[in-house]
Amino acid sequence: MEQDYKIKVGITQGDINGVGYEVILKTLSDPRITEMCTPVVYGSSKVAAYHRKALDLPTINFNIITNAEQISDMKLNMINCIDEEVKVELSRPTAQAGEAAYRALESATNDLENGLIDVLVTAPINKHTIQSDKFEFPGHTEYLEKKLGKGKKSLMILLNDILRVALVTGHIPLSEVPSRITKSDIVQKLRIFNHCLKQDFGIVKPRIAVLSLNPHAGEDGLLGNEEKEIIIPALKEAEEMDILCFGPYAADGFFGSGHFSKFDGVLAMYHDQGLAPFKTLAMEDGVNYTAGLPFIRTSPAHGTAYDIAGENKASEESFRHALYLALDVFACRNNYRQMKANPLRRQYFDKSGDNEVLDLNAPEKE
Repeated sequence: MEQDYKIKVGITQGDINGVGYEVILKTLSDPRITEMCTPVVYGSSKVAAYHRKALDLPTINFNIITNAEQISDMKLNMINCIDEEVKVELSRPTAQAGEAAYRALESATNDLENGLIDVLVTAPINKHTIQSDKFEFPGHTEYLEKKLGKGKKSLMILLNDILRVALVTGHIPLSEVPSRITKSDIVQKLRIFNHCLKQDFGIVKPRIAVLSLNPHAGEDGLLGNEEKEIIIPALKEAEEMDILCFGPYAADGFFGSGHFSKFDGVLAMYHDQGLAPFKTLAMEDGVNYTAGLPFIRTSPAHGTAYDIAGENKASEESFRHALYLALDVFACRNNYRQMKANPLRRQYFDKSGDNEVLDLNAPEKE
């Protein structure tokens, strides 16, 4: 990759009745953004203008285009994904807002898949209003795995500068969690997490902490057997794959004691077990990262925040960190590929006595 190449960052508008445009516009108002990347917002120029006026934000000049082939470097680009008029109803979940969010997401992921943009940053959606016969997923993560995964499994990671939390189970009812916790799934998630920490974050020997499912790690079977029968065997199998994993740790004291700081990542068994403490510790700058896929996608850790939509109270900190993370991971993956592209050739001395060097990677002689 040439040094002067500007990474093309696709940005989806999310739910137009929430704080998505507020955090997007506040982030892109910093002129340094176009010096480090080429932003491409997938949405509506009219909706963006509505939010700018409603929030009394400084004017931002977008290069309004119809497709990704018209993207210009050193400019803020906006691809109009909606032809007809769209009504913005701040703080209200509406079907029209859900459709607008889906169109932006579909257009951006098509361009990402076709190599017209390099990374994807998604503004928050309403998981209910976006549902349709075209989108039948619990959220972004599952949609991206289906559309862009190429058969690979995804892993949801919430992170900031001091903490990375991944999940064995994601957007499922709590009542289904115990039956969905299996040895094979834990091992699979550990493999994805371990590879992600190496490839996407440049950590040579990642250390991963694994949380228990039951209180006090099951108290040796008194409070549940999942630790003894599922989690511990999974850790042993992962260790045989040279994955440095430790636990299971009781979740209640793990975060409050600061024990998480001793690890490069934490694998939680279910959504709220990992994300409730994470968002308590890192709500302002937290980022949602979809690991395990061939493509890079990040998002702010917060949701649509209807309660403050249109009031100019939303912080863009999390969205800005999501954009920066996408750029960092893109660079990290390129470095990782370059390091792996030309490994040292394996050479051994012939024990026959003539000291000829044998190259075991060379083709056999006829």
